[in-house]
Amino acid sequence: VLAILASTSSYQSGTGENGYFFGTLGQTNDYMQPEEDWDRDLLLDPAWEKQQRKTFTAWCNSHLRKAGTQIENIEEDFRDGLKLMLLLEVISGERLAKPERGKMRVHKISNVNKALDFIASKGVKLVSIGAEETSAKEGLLLWCQRKTAPYKNVNIQNFHISWKDGLGFCALIHRHRPELIDYGKLRKDDPLTNLNTAFDVAEKYLDIPKMLDAEDIVGTARPDEKAIMTYVSSFYHAFSGAQKAETAANRICKVLAVNQENEQLMEDYEKLASDLLEWIRRTIPWLENRAPENTMQAMQQKLEDFRDYRRLHKPPKVQEKCQLEINFNTLQTKLRLSNRPAFMPSEGKMVSDINNAWGGLEQAEKGYEEWLLNEIRRLERLDHLAEKFRQKASIHESWTDGKEAMLQQKDYETATLSEIKALLKKHEAFESDLAAHQDRVEQIAAIAQELNELDYYDSPSVNARCQKICDQWDNLGALTQKRREALERTEKLLETIDQLYLEYAKRAAPFNNWMEGAMEDLQDTFIVHTIEEIQGLTTAHEQFKATLPDADKERQAILGIHNEVSKIVQTYHVNMAGTNPYTTITPHEINGKWEHVRQLVPRRDQALMEEHARQQQNERLRKQFGAQANVIGPWIQTKMEEIGRISIEMHGTLEDQLNHLRQYEKSIVNYKPKIDQLEGDHQQIQEALIFDNKHTNYTMEHIRVGWEQLLTTIARTINEVENQILTRDAKGISQEQMNEFRASFNHFDRKKTGMMDCEDFRACLISMGYNMGEAEFARIMSIVDPNRLGVVTFQAFIDFMSRETADTDTADQVMASFKILAGDKNYITVDELRRELPPDQAEYCIARMAPYNGRDAVPGALDYMSFSTALYGESDL
Repeated sequence: VLAILASTSSYQSGTGENGYFFGTLGQTNDYMQPEEDWDRDLLLDPAWEKQQRKTFTAWCNSHLRKAGTQIENIEEDFRDGLKLMLLLEVISGERLAKPERGKMRVHKISNVNKALDFIASKGVKLVSIGAEETSAKEGLLLWCQRKTAPYKNVNIQNFHISWKDGLGFCALIHRHRPELIDYGKLRKDDPLTNLNTAFDVAEKYLDIPKMLDAEDIVGTARPDEKAIMTYVSSFYHAFSGAQKAETAANRICKVLAVNQENEQLMEDYEKLASDLLEWIRRTIPWLENRAPENTMQAMQQKLEDFRDYRRLHKPPKVQEKCQLEINFNTLQTKLRLSNRPAFMPSEGKMVSDINNAWGGLEQAEKGYEEWLLNEIRRLERLDHLAEKFRQKASIHESWTDGKEAMLQQKDYETATLSEIKALLKKHEAFESDLAAHQDRVEQIAAIAQELNELDYYDSPSVNARCQKICDQWDNLGALTQKRREALERTEKLLETIDQLYLEYAKRAAPFNNWMEGAMEDLQDTFIVHTIEEIQGLTTAHEQFKATLPDADKERQAILGIHNEVSKIVQTYHVNMAGTNPYTTITPHEINGKWEHVRQLVPRRDQALMEEHARQQQNERLRKQFGAQANVIGPWIQTKMEEIGRISIEMHGTLEDQLNHLRQYEKSIVNYKPKIDQLEGDHQQIQEALIFDNKHTNYTMEHIRVGWEQLLTTIARTINEVENQILTRDAKGISQEQMNEFRASFNHFDRKKTGMMDCEDFRACLISMGYNMGEAEFARIMSIVDPNRLGVVTFQAFIDFMSRETADTDTADQVMASFKILAGDKNYITVDELRRELPPDQAEYCIARMAPYNGRDAVPGALDYMSFSTALYGESDL
């Protein structure tokens, strides 16, 4: 009878999760050796026999109670075959042949035979419990291990001693119905309490009859395995319905988790994009501000602020922009892999919008730097011109001081003939001196005009001073002409003229003017930017020094004239009133100015020598920068080309390519110190006001742009490979398929740009066996090229091919899962969601599900069908 009951139980065994068959009998696995489950010694043990009877009697009653009956003694109650047939009907759910109701032995044998025939018709062998149950036993054991895995003090390895402490039974109940048992209060050293708690709770709340006594299990060294298996299988069947709900809940949790993660990524993108665009919006007006400063110090501060922006403020924003593109691409890939619609950022926050804004920033940045350098050059030029203007104006004003009063004197009216002649000659010398100063006045006016054209901040005072000088010069001209006319009128009355004084005055005046010009030139400031310019100034200075011997002869000649006058006066006792009437230039002045010129010459030598050393240092800086730039520039270009080749070649798995690219990225990042060193050299060049460099065609701006493009390209290439890995893993694409896709793509990427045009893509599809018309090809192009750019990237190609070969979750599958949780209703309630789903995901559904308005609706009913459709973009969520 026990063999029959054990055999029939296999018929009602169900298929559990992971495909295992649970029950007391299952299919035989050839690769497993039969286990000697029956201990022959136990057959003679009355206690064991009593336990077996009790266990199977309870098991049979757990089924017979569904038919409103039960048994007390297996041998007696199954003897006539009636309750045995009833038990088989309850277990199988089928009707057996009509039983015999007679009391004779033949009637009883007939009923038992009908039961045996029914069991045989189901393919169940009536044998002793043995190898046939191995598969089901292992499956049931695995189920128990998986369910009790979270409980550290439970270790299920068999169906005998692993259950003696009672914690295994309590863990199974607590895992599925945690409200029934306070598991934290159980102790491993109190097995009787644990077993009685589990058996009582199972009988009271789970409708599982009490098949074993706690004392029998604890008091036995090795509890009966079949009895334990029978009892545990009852727990499995009691919880099998909950398992389906758990599976359905897990599916919904998985879908909702994907949706929540995608929404978080969208929020992160929007915030990062908003912050970056706001920073660009604030920065561009600062870069576009062209308000000039009046001093070099203020402009140098602006240049230093700009350097801080390039070194400290912009690099983190470059990284944010790169990370923003990577996040956007990753989000779109995840949306495609989960059958969600593509993410469309808020208006004005597309990647293209950010790139356009960034382009505007860089354009403003480039123009700002050029403006700063031009302004510095302008202010430098203005300072030089202003100082030159002040020097020339001061010399001229010093020369004109008193000249108007002198020209307005009426001394000729009471002078003697010789005095008149002296006054006339003196006036001629003054006119010569006046003509010599004409060039200086023109230079002053020209400098003032240039200062006005260059928008010098103090132009009003310069103009006023220049106008005063010009007006005074015009007045001097008029006064000079007027005095000459008066002297010429008087000349007819005068006959004697002191030729020596006249000759002295005529030669002393230009010589004095030459010395003043020499002093002015020797004290003139200079600005040079190259070795050649300073060499030119040095050559001119050497040429000037070569003229000094002749100038000294002229000085001695002039002094000789003066000495001759003195000799004549002494010799002939000429009555000379005062000094030379023809000029105010005295020998003492000539000697003093000559001595000053001689002192200025070595100072000029020293200044030229120092400037020459500075220009040599500048040339060294140019060569140093050029040498590094000529290495770094080609290196960046080479790395860009190598990255391009890596992105289209197939060497190893995608993980190998990813590792290769990351190592490549590391080597690029390790090159950063050379870029920083070049930045330092560039800063020294700018601080030295060096504006050109013939030793290289690379500027720091070229290097910066190339470096930023290199970092962006390697990061974008790594992101593409990561997305390919995501696609491969999510779609179940093998490495061989991925290599085949890459080989096909590379073959038809005829221009080797990493993209196929429409015709190349059509040829690729035809080569892979697609037979399509224009309408079908247009449909495919709308999938792989949604922006209608006319090209297909490798990522879009992989997405299309993986979509053609793999399945993912669909709205119908999610809808079916919700229907399980709802108990086959067309709606679901708030309580059902909160009971079956984790709290955060339950609240997520409650907040987004629309009310259900069907005829069978109840208060608070929610529409899970429209919600499931909205998850996949088929309606508004």
